[in-house]
Amino acid sequence: MPIRMTLPPTLGARIAASDRPLVGGWSCAGSATNAEIVAGSGLDVVLIDAEHSPADLESVLAQLHAVAAYPVAPLVRPPFGDAVTLKRYLDIGAQNLLVPMVDTADQAAEIVRAVRYPMLGIRGVGSALARSSRWNRVEGYLDDASSTITLFVQVESATAAANVDEILAVDGVDGVFFGPSDLAASMGLLGQQEHPEVVASVLAGIAAAQAAGKPSAVNAFAPAAADRYLAAGASLVFVGADVALLARATEALADRFIPQPETDASGEPRASY
Repeated sequence: MPIRMTLPPTLGARIAASDRPLVGGWSCAGSATNAEIVAGSGLDVVLIDAEHSPADLESVLAQLHAVAAYPVAPLVRPPFGDAVTLKRYLDIGAQNLLVPMVDTADQAAEIVRAVRYPMLGIRGVGSALARSSRWNRVEGYLDDASSTITLFVQVESATAAANVDEILAVDGVDGVFFGPSDLAASMGLLGQQEHPEVVASVLAGIAAAQAAGKPSAVNAFAPAAADRYLAAGASLVFVGADVALLARATEALADRFIPQPETDASGEPRASY
């Protein structure tokens, strides 16, 4: 007799059941080891990135395997929100999806159709071949598949911010995720995530999500920014990434143990004679 499986609760269910905002970290190196380290940290969510990382479908699957033993919610960001790509990520068992660069309600509605089976959508039916249903060991998967998925769409442009109310109104969009870096760039403020106009746009989006009764998430690696967005009512804040933490920690080691050359007033190394 095969083992009958029950899928873990979705990210949406975890947010709804929590009496506090959730806090997460990124796994961006494409490494199952890194993902497992983040998963065991005590954070609530591991965001497995395949947009700005070397991760492909197989390495995302390896990361899902690695974090499965831990009480965290894995949120997977595919590189693109087309139906074929989303189908493949769903089939490897990504229950929680973050789709990047969603600017309009029409785009959001097409993404919802891509993650739902007919007649509600256009997702191809391959569950018997796929980890999503644990190879048909999840009883009733086809009938209940929509309830096993949480869909966040990423609001990260001035156009998307202007359309956030319409995006939130799309049935099947479970939440919105604000990306201040791309949002700043689209506003002509490249690299200025803390610019008052960018911050105001994110805060307005969080308020819109609260009004719509849907969760909002945001990237905020600076502690003061994370505190601000948590205080504003964000349901989920991401406070660090594996690659950034490794970069800053190793730089600190170098600064601590390697003597630095003296510099002159211009910042150039001082000549020694």
